Amino acid sequence: MGERSLRGSRLGSVSYETERNTAPIERQYAEYRCPSGHLFTVPFADDAELPDTWECKFDGSAAKLVGGTEPAPKKVKPPRTHWDMLLERRSVEDLEEVLAERLEVLRGRRTRAS
Repeated sequence: MGERSLRGSRLGSVSYETERNTAPIERQYAEYRCPSGHLFTVPFADDAELPDTWECKFDGSAAKLVGGTEPAPKKVKPPRTHWDMLLERRSVEDLEEVLAERLEVLRGRRTRAS
């Protein structure tokens, strides 16, 4: 086993390829500004679509593209209340009947306790 190992080389840690006869890809640079006022540029491929927001490399907040469009606000569902969930299971008429029955039971308890 020791005879077969590669000596003086760590596999996967060093690339032996050279950059000879290669051309770098065309790039475009986008400027972003965060709410704290940090301004920084991010390189993208020339044919890449620029995102409207990017994480600020200084404080991690959401930075907006300088000269870009405002991102569309996310749709927020209104919170469901207990009343909304109750109306999904029963109609208002059913609820009025149940209320009347419970009030009769409570009034009966009061007269017995007096």
